[in-house]
Amino acid sequence: MLNVCGCLVHTKPEMADSVISALNAFEGGEVHAHEDGRIVITVEDTPSQRASDQIMEMHQIPGVLTITLTYHHFEALDDKAEALDQPVH
Repeated sequence: MLNVCGCLVHTKPEMADSVISALNAFEGGEVHAHEDGRIVITVEDTPSQRASDQIMEMHQIPGVLTITLTYHHFEALDDKAEALDQPVH
């Protein structure tokens, strides 16, 4: 399954750099744009954590004021692509 969430993160402009670094440290997170304390990110499921759980953890980053879900995409991948995403035991 592919699960991608697009979010808008609000922070104080003077804290944006540290918040961006913390957001990018999440395995499934990626910052795409930022301006004046507004940060656009995408968050994807990882093998060990759902995107929704990551977003909840992101609320705990010092300087984060709010995180708003603005986009959600969820779809089944074909069997071949899903097999590539499965951990090998």
